[in-house]
Amino acid sequence: MSKLAAAEVQGDRQQAEPERTADRMVARVRLLMIIAALTTLIAIAAVVGVIGYRVFHAGGPAAAATADGVITLPKGARVIASSLADSHLAVTLDIGGATEIRTYDLKTLKETGRIRFATAP
Repeated sequence: MSKLAAAEVQGDRQQAEPERTADRMVARVRLLMIIAALTTLIAIAAVVGVIGYRVFHAGGPAAAATADGVITLPKGARVIASSLADSHLAVTLDIGGATEIRTYDLKTLKETGRIRFATAP
C-alpha cells in the first residue's frame, strides 16, 4: 500500500512538471511580447516626433524672405533672373550688355557676393 501511495505522488509530480515548464514558457513569451510592444511604441513615437519637428520647423529660412526691403541696382541694370537658395538670393543682371550675378543675404538683404562675366577679346 505504501508503494501504491508513493507511485501516486510520483505520478502527480510527473504531471506537475510539464505544467510548470509550460507556465514558464508562457511567462517568457509574455515577457518577449511586452518587450517587442514597448520597442515598437518607442519607434513609432520617434518617427512621429521627427515628422512633427520637420513640420513645425520647415519655414525657418523662408519666413525671413517675407521681410520688406529695397535692393539698389546700378543705373540701367535689368534683372534677367532671380533664385532662392537656402538663405541667399541670387539675382542675374544685365548691366550695359555685361552679365553679372549678385548674391544677397535674405535676412539683412546685404550683398554677399558678385560674379561678373566678360567676353575674351
